[in-house]
Amino acid sequence: MHISTKKWLFQKYSSAILMPLMIWFIINLVSIFQFDHSSLIEFFTAQQSSLLFSTFLIIAFFFLSLTVSEIFEDYIHNEKIKNVANKLLFIFAIIMPLITILTIFNLRI
Repeated sequence: MHISTKKWLFQKYSSAILMPLMIWFIINLVSIFQFDHSSLIEFFTAQQSSLLFSTFLIIAFFFLSLTVSEIFEDYIHNEKIKNVANKLLFIFAIIMPLITILTIFNLRI
C-alpha cells in the first residue's frame, strides 16, 4: 500500500474516532463554563473524563498533524523546508498533548 493511501486511511479513521469524542467534549464544554474551580478540577480528575479527554487530545493532534502535513506536501516545494516543517509539526503533535495530559493527571495530586 502506498504511503499516501495509508495517510488518507489514517485521516479517515481518526476523523471517525474524533467525531464522538468531539461531541462529548462540546457537550461537556458547555457545562464546564458553569463550574467553579473545584468542580472543574473534579471533572478533569474523574477517571472517565481524564481518559476521554486524553484520548480526544491524542487523536485530535494526530489528525492535525496528518492534515497539516498534507498542506505542507501541497504548498511547500523545497524538500528541505518541507522535511523540517514536517518534523517540527510531528514533534509539536507529540509534545503538546503529552504536556496537557501530564498536567491533567497532576491535578489529582
